[in-house]
This record gives sequence, C-alpha cells and structure tokens, in this order.
Amino acid sequence: MKAIGAIDVGGTKIAVGAVAEDGTLLGSSRRPTFTDRGFAAAMRDAAEMLRELTARLGIELLGVGVACPGPLDPFTGILGDVGTLPGWEGGDIVSELESAFHVPVIVENDADAAALAEAHWGAGQHSRRFVYVTISTGVGAGIVLSGDLYRGVDGAHPEIGHHIVDASGPRCYCGARGCWEALASGLAMAEWMRQQIPAENGWSAARICELARAGDEAARRAVEREAHYIGLGLANLITIFAPDMIAIGGGVMKSADLFLPRVRELLREIVTQVPLEKARLTAPALGDDSGLVGAALSWLQRSPVSYRGVETPHHRSEHVR
Repeated sequence: MKAIGAIDVGGTKIAVGAVAEDGTLLGSSRRPTFTDRGFAAAMRDAAEMLRELTARLGIELLGVGVACPGPLDPFTGILGDVGTLPGWEGGDIVSELESAFHVPVIVENDADAAALAEAHWGAGQHSRRFVYVTISTGVGAGIVLSGDLYRGVDGAHPEIGHHIVDASGPRCYCGARGCWEALASGLAMAEWMRQQIPAENGWSAARICELARAGDEAARRAVEREAHYIGLGLANLITIFAPDMIAIGGGVMKSADLFLPRVRELLREIVTQVPLEKARLTAPALGDDSGLVGAALSWLQRSPVSYRGVETPHHRSEHVR
C-alpha cells in the first residue's frame, strides 16, 4: 500500500502518521518533542517513529509532509527563530528528511496545514471564508479563502498569534508586549498561575482546567482570564476577516466548555461592525489529527506529482458548544 508520511511537530509533542490519498489517516503515533535535545535529535526521532509506523502498516511512502510552527520558509523547509522550539533556528527539515527517506518532502506551517485539512476534509468544507485557530503551547491561525490558503509576501505565514491584544501585557519572545500568544497560550496560562502560586511547580493548562472543574478559586480565575484573552483575539479576527466559520483547536481547547461561554459573551459585546451572527464557531472535525492530515494534504497539493483529482472524503463536523 502507498501513502503519504505525515509529521506534525509541536512544542510539546511530535506526531507521525500515514495518510491515504483520500485523506484517511491510516495510523499514527506520538511522543514528547524534547526540544532541549535540539533539532537534529528531533528529526531523528520523527524519522524513527515514521519508519516504525510504515513498517507495521506495510506502507510504501510516496513522500513526506511536515507541519511545523514558524517562522519557517515553507518552500525551503528552513526554520527561523521559533519561540516554542528554542535553539532550532536554521534547521533544514527538507534536507534532514529527504536524506532519511529518499522521497520528496514538503513543509508547511502547522496552523496553515491544519487549516487546509479542515477546509478540504473537515469542518470548513462548505465555508468560503474559513479560519482555523490553534491554542496550545503557542497560538496560531491559518486562513483559507475560497479553498486557497492565504499566504503573505514571499509565501510567509501571517503570525496572527503575535498581534497585540494588550500593550501593557507580558513581553513575548517575539519582542512585543501583550501579543495574543503571550496572553492566551497554554504556556501563558501556566505562567500566570505560577505567578499567583509561586510555591508550586508543574503547572499546565490541563492541570489548571482540572482544578477549575473541582472548584479551585485560583484556577477558576485563570480560566476566566484565559477566556477573556481568547475572546479578544477572536474578536479581532472576526472584525478583520469577517469569516463565515472559525474552527478552534489545540490542546487548551480540549476544555472548550470552560472558556466558550465567556468567549461568546465577549464577542457579542465587542464585535459590532461585521455580521457576528454569520461567523460560526466550531470544533475541528479532524480533532487532534488536523495537523497530520494537513501535512499530507500540503504534500498532495505541492508535490512534483499532481493528485488534484483526489476525491474528498466526508467527515462529521462537531460544533463547539
């Protein structure tokens, strides 16, 4: 069986998968990223996982698609100074993986890859103005207009996670104060909790949400703060792009029910200049697999061999409530 290898690199985990030409995820595995071990070690880990997976499934690779946080050049696969992957600047993803697998490798920004997957095979299939937002270790977004991924000059990914929502906020690694990622990411949520209770270690967004459900007051305030900043960022996106659909994914949004009541309330309060009622919020239909499927789709769209005649499978879109 032939399939596309997919690698989804994140600040906390690396996932690999094998994806059929119709978008079906045939199998996957994941492990922690261990960013402090460096870029080359992470690429070796990813290659090892993908070899093990394809051997187990009996798959011959057509190519490898990679989704990775930016800044990066999606056409050369060379990383810039990625705040969630410290020390990886200058890493050449294409060179590393082509030498490992001897097949064409295509690289895409992780939010853009997930946006493509959801727009073509997921929640945004019937949307002409679709935005995918991921709130996890970092914050990012991809924009798909009439089926085409929006790119900036020189193919750059718009770093929406670094637009300013509170100029008096904490300094971000990007150099700005109060950008969306510095206030609404999982790491930002954990850092705020550390400041409130400095005697405790091991804070994470998942732990904070668990404590909030149990009634912990500090965790409840952390959730309220997170919902406020998620809402402000979304309000800006809706006001600027007037989309008909936004899918909100990422690890933090596994607890979407804790945040969305306040998010929706805030949107109603401040989004007054565009038709908010037509901007539908939804969960990613592909769930945690959006990045893997999007990495493969990026390969299908940009590889030397054209696969544009591939039939689109149908997925059920689950609404965020």
